[in-house]
Amino acid sequence: MMSTVNLTPASRADEPAMPLFRPEHAALRDSARAFVEREIVPNVESWERDEFFPRDLFTSAGAAGFLGLKFDAEVEGSGPDLLAQAVWVEELARSLSGGVAADLGASTDLAAVYIDRAGTADQRAALLPPLLRGERLGSLAITEPDAGSDVAAITTRARRDGDGWRLDGTKVFITGAARADDIVVAAKVSADDGAPSDDPHGQITLFHVRADDDGVSRRRLPMLGWRTSFTGELTFQEVRLDDDRRLGEVGSGFAHITGAFAWERLAMSLGAVAAAERTLELGIAHARDREAFGRPIATFQVWRHRFADLHTRIRTARALTYQALRLVVAQADGDPDLDAARVVRTVGMAKLLTQRLAFDVADECVQVHGGAGYMMEYPVQRAWRDSRLGPIGGGTDQIMKEIIAKTYGA
Repeated sequence: MMSTVNLTPASRADEPAMPLFRPEHAALRDSARAFVEREIVPNVESWERDEFFPRDLFTSAGAAGFLGLKFDAEVEGSGPDLLAQAVWVEELARSLSGGVAADLGASTDLAAVYIDRAGTADQRAALLPPLLRGERLGSLAITEPDAGSDVAAITTRARRDGDGWRLDGTKVFITGAARADDIVVAAKVSADDGAPSDDPHGQITLFHVRADDDGVSRRRLPMLGWRTSFTGELTFQEVRLDDDRRLGEVGSGFAHITGAFAWERLAMSLGAVAAAERTLELGIAHARDREAFGRPIATFQVWRHRFADLHTRIRTARALTYQALRLVVAQADGDPDLDAARVVRTVGMAKLLTQRLAFDVADECVQVHGGAGYMMEYPVQRAWRDSRLGPIGGGTDQIMKEIIAKTYGA
């Protein structure tokens, strides 16, 4: 007679082949998990139904120090510590609300990062503290209706206007944009207006736009998943910006964008693995409670084998993602022997592997719920909808494969 398999997830302590997190990160994980379970999890169902979550969550997370983990003390950050930020991303993803995690992340992991890297000392001092405190919300506007993964194809334009600029264009699928206060916008500047060349990549320039600037309009987009996210469309019509609203040199935007892609994709990978793990925990719990043919379906060999396969895939994905994290940290620390192509390739592999994994786990767990998996009252349906964006956002699966192939010389 076949013995019953213990399907309880293994301790996180036995996973790393090489040390990655330090004791202070374990303490941070406990604190972050307690915050998520206290401030987010009890409210998720009502927030999802209302397609809304309160701005107060930003200030609560900011007061607890979770929004400043990547930033130094001079801008009121609590870091910089990429490993600490990774812990926060993982724990936030376990709430199984992709919209909440995305909007919280967009304000600091996207908008604030660009301001920190491209901004002057005065811009950083003025703009970052309110974002890290959660008092103002940030968003990053790159994607356009006809320019998704092809950043060089954007058509939003900034042209010289006296000692400032006029901005025109449209951005779409912008996370958090429908209620953001500070928006980092990528626009093209012609060679006549100071771009270093006619190369589309060399024309991209970053600007700081306030949502209440004259000529800015926006609307929230209805979404399949991420129901709590204020993902939106932005339109800029003759928006007048002083030159001190430019972030970085004219034409430097593309370098900042490509430089930030690694962390954006790594954060998506970290979140996908954590969400997949939590989804599987819920699926297994339901399988233990749900009976068919007189016994819990968790005792059926077909489901034990599926769970074993999913556990193995999650463990594999976490190992690859943590290796990508090690490389990104080493790159940030200025390791002179680190091959930049290796970083790009490993992060691309992690994103490619983890986004499909999160969806596959959710799909299997919908199945194990039976008819209940098709009902809105169970969180597994939310995991299924939210995870579907992963293979699209932050660079599609196809883009990841191109990047991986190119770094191998294909």
